[in-house]
Amino acid sequence: MKSLKVWSGFAVLASGVALQACAAKQPLPAPPPPTVSVSQSQTPQGGEMQQTITATAVVKKIDQKTRMVTLKGSDGQTKTIHVSEEVKNLPQVKRGDLVTIAYYESIAWELRKRGTTTPSVDAAADASRNPAGQMPGAVAGAAVNVVAKITKIDKTTGEVTLKGPKGKTVQVKVKDTSRLENVKVGDLVDITYTEAMAISVERATKQ
Repeated sequence: MKSLKVWSGFAVLASGVALQACAAKQPLPAPPPPTVSVSQSQTPQGGEMQQTITATAVVKKIDQKTRMVTLKGSDGQTKTIHVSEEVKNLPQVKRGDLVTIAYYESIAWELRKRGTTTPSVDAAADASRNPAGQMPGAVAGAAVNVVAKITKIDKTTGEVTLKGPKGKTVQVKVKDTSRLENVKVGDLVDITYTEAMAISVERATKQ
């Protein structure tokens, strides 16, 4: 996930880390406030939860020689970061440009009866970035799939104990205990966790 690592500095802004704002040389476009979108769905044998967080910052200052970029968030706070040499399109970025970060994550689970599969774990990752000469942009994502065995069920508290392929156990809480009526010890749960991050830079508008 090279692109995700390259742009990790920009992602700091979305996590709420900030420094005291500096005085602006001229008015900058005000970035929109962060947005959070959450959705979930259920099926008789499983379900899925998804969340997307989008944050935008404006480029307040940029030094092409030192590759230091100061970003200003919608709350007026600033953060100065160093952009890696791996980012070839930094010369395209100017003061007033908008940097948008979208972070997506989801977790899906499905109940499998014993004998239909075996405990396992698989992972995959992918990344891409815009060609040289274009405005900076990058997309990176990863997915992990784990098949775990149910070793204990407490239908009173809704607590289920899962055992992974390497023998590690974890307890999870099921809010709707009625969904445990047809679940038995020895059944398997297929869980897929996915996360992705997309970063784009938009050209500053003329003022």
